[in-house]
Amino acid sequence: MSKKGIYISAAAALALVGAFAVVWFLWHQDGRSIEYPMAVATDIPTAVAVGPSGEVWFTIDFGDAMGVIRDGKLHRIAKPGRNVEPIGLAVDASGAAWFTDPAAIAIGRISPDGKLSSVPLGTPIARLARLAAAPDGAIWFAEATGYSFTRLKDGTLTRHTVESLRGGPYGVAVAVDGTVWGTLQAGNQLTRIGTAGDMTDYELPTRASSPTDVAVGRDGSVWVVEFRGNKLARFRDGKFTEYPLPEGKAAPSGLAPAPDGSIWFGVLRGAALGRMHDDKMRFFALPRDNARPYSVAVDQQGNVWYADITGYVGMISAPGH
Repeated sequence: MSKKGIYISAAAALALVGAFAVVWFLWHQDGRSIEYPMAVATDIPTAVAVGPSGEVWFTIDFGDAMGVIRDGKLHRIAKPGRNVEPIGLAVDASGAAWFTDPAAIAIGRISPDGKLSSVPLGTPIARLARLAAAPDGAIWFAEATGYSFTRLKDGTLTRHTVESLRGGPYGVAVAVDGTVWGTLQAGNQLTRIGTAGDMTDYELPTRASSPTDVAVGRDGSVWVVEFRGNKLARFRDGKFTEYPLPEGKAAPSGLAPAPDGSIWFGVLRGAALGRMHDDKMRFFALPRDNARPYSVAVDQQGNVWYADITGYVGMISAPGH
């Protein structure tokens, strides 16, 4: 994952019970914190998403598998080929998990019963970033090789090509009305794709801020991670408002809206999860000082799940305000 300059260290080997990883239960801050170490020491969890039945899916960098947590147990599902930067993941309304698979030059799918399939991209190589599921059943993903935000529906790919020469598609999110929002990491822009396919770019206030992840809040506000700027930005009513991270917290990564209207994100340098609520930023320390939460997701109960690239998938229970 050199694009974001993230260092990666393999998790230490941990004892296993049968086919499942040991689960650590830790009481921490506002509630219980649970961590699941990887079943294979070299596995690196990168993206995380929660399904409609509460199952937690995650991608595994450098591994030949996908992961899912069901009923408190971690399962490793083998797949053809080794993953390389599988940082796009979403679960659709049927419970199927969709993921970017650059090594296979495809978008992969795992059905709720564990069957794997894929849609080839038809390009010689693939550089893919984040992925999102739309309310109409379409899958959207950022495709740097196609210089586009690409829609996959009923097996058909529709590419919305970025006209900006600076470009760098990275983040993608879909609002409830079907509007798609994406980030241009090198272009320092937020892109809006209307339901008719029209595209509009908005320049972020901080120059060279390297926008990465994007999410749409419950109130319709669009949130953006400014990775190099070390800020979050909110876009509402045609204007940006920026929120710098405080001293000691750096490298925000991942965004997820919660049922209470808050926005959660990971803090790669600071071993914490961050929460924006009512224009206030609050941090929740993770159990290990070397934690590197790269992606986050929130379940229907408001619990926050994170993929920690040091070798864990974890959860902190929904905190109070």
